[in-house]
Amino acid sequence: MNKIKCLLTLICIQTGLLVNAQYQTTSHSKGAGFYTNPIFAGDYPDPSLLRDGDDYYIVHSSFEYYPGLLIWHSKDLINWRPVTNALHKYVGSVWAPDLVKYNNKYYIYFPANNTNYVITANSMKGPWSDPVDLKVGNIDPGHIADAAGKRYLYFSSGGYVPLSDDGLSVTGEFKHVYSGWPIPREWTIECFCMEGPKLVKRGDYYYLTVAEGGTAGPATSHMIISARSKSPLGPWENSPYNPLLRTSTTTERWCSKGHGTLFEGPKGQWWMVFHAYENGHYNMGRQTLLQPVEWTKDGWFKMPQGITTAQPVKTPAGMPSGPVFTLSDHFEGNTLKPHWKFFGDYDTSRFQLIDNSLEMASKGRSVGDCAPLLCIPSHHSYQAEVEMFMEGEATGGLVLFYNNSAYSGILANKENILANLRGWQFEAEKKVIQRHVFLRLINRNNTVDMYYSVDGKNWNKIESSLEVSALHHNVLGGFLSLRIGLCAMGEGKVTFKNFTYMAIN
Repeated sequence: MNKIKCLLTLICIQTGLLVNAQYQTTSHSKGAGFYTNPIFAGDYPDPSLLRDGDDYYIVHSSFEYYPGLLIWHSKDLINWRPVTNALHKYVGSVWAPDLVKYNNKYYIYFPANNTNYVITANSMKGPWSDPVDLKVGNIDPGHIADAAGKRYLYFSSGGYVPLSDDGLSVTGEFKHVYSGWPIPREWTIECFCMEGPKLVKRGDYYYLTVAEGGTAGPATSHMIISARSKSPLGPWENSPYNPLLRTSTTTERWCSKGHGTLFEGPKGQWWMVFHAYENGHYNMGRQTLLQPVEWTKDGWFKMPQGITTAQPVKTPAGMPSGPVFTLSDHFEGNTLKPHWKFFGDYDTSRFQLIDNSLEMASKGRSVGDCAPLLCIPSHHSYQAEVEMFMEGEATGGLVLFYNNSAYSGILANKENILANLRGWQFEAEKKVIQRHVFLRLINRNNTVDMYYSVDGKNWNKIESSLEVSALHHNVLGGFLSLRIGLCAMGEGKVTFKNFTYMAIN
């Protein structure tokens, strides 16, 4: 029976019938002992993974979403749960970080606002320090220490700076030591754009993994490149297996595969986490994927034959993690759950959790300037609902939000239901509520219908619907994604209750 089940599952995956069964931080087993990518569905780009004994931690770029640098934990590399947000002070758009443990202390190095910062903690759970400005340019820092404990920070341009023993300052000049792997001119790429250096030592060699080709643009752009050296400072020898991983055609499910972190997993098996866009769903952002690697007799690593990104892979041999994480939130307690992010403005005085509800003071006059509270949808098709109470002249809403100028959704004021179509806002239903409403979005493969209810049981679809497939980086820039947002604007306050999220067929 198990063999039949595995075979049927494999056929479904190959034909795309199980695409919508995937969602973040839950088991991706497809038959006994297999998982399918992604391991983080939705906008989780530039993964940096740290093994700490039998525990695995991962952090991603957080851009304009605050609090930032959400750390996740797993025992088995497949099931993940949030630990804490490490960054609470706004310093700008946070790009590719590097999560590090050194001398029993934890560090996250990250670029923002044309410089690089570091934050530290004695425990992954925090508290994490305020960011320290290293006063050095470039992006995508990658930390490494030599056998004597001397510390260095690499950057996307192929150079490094020495660090102080405590890792909190730069102690010398930038030195360029690596120029990357030459991409054949006939390949279709966005740009050479070497980035994302990650370093690890195994045996006699240090291994440097970088991305090249551009993180977006054509599907065949991004790729993973490796080099090795007997010194962390070079000279570096390019791998004969480059590119280790690359999208080769525009018909593949996973596009622009790159930005890999190499690490040793359970029972001596080595793996790589990386990111990619999903064909037909670029608006979900760059998702985190996992593949095994193998070592050759002469000390190189490569992708095993017969393993492809879109097909089932044998699961790592780790212990399963705890209960499944969900986006649904009844706003219990007095602390906002860590998967919620404000866009560009994190003001803790603006909101409070009380009586199983989230009270949010209104801000701005439009969805674009109200600093909405966002979470990351993790399915191609899903339903999101929330109950709202409006006070004063406040307008609340349930929206799909890319950035301050690209958003749409359904809103309500004290008596009217409003539609917002790409910034064009108008009354959809007049005088149908009295400061209390339930709102619903149903997204079916990028076509979105919008509903309201006065009792949470009987739902009314409004006339206007949305098509949101083009709301992604290749159109709008910014490296962002389409997220579900809760809005409070105008004058007054909006109270949210019972936010629910579920996948649909």
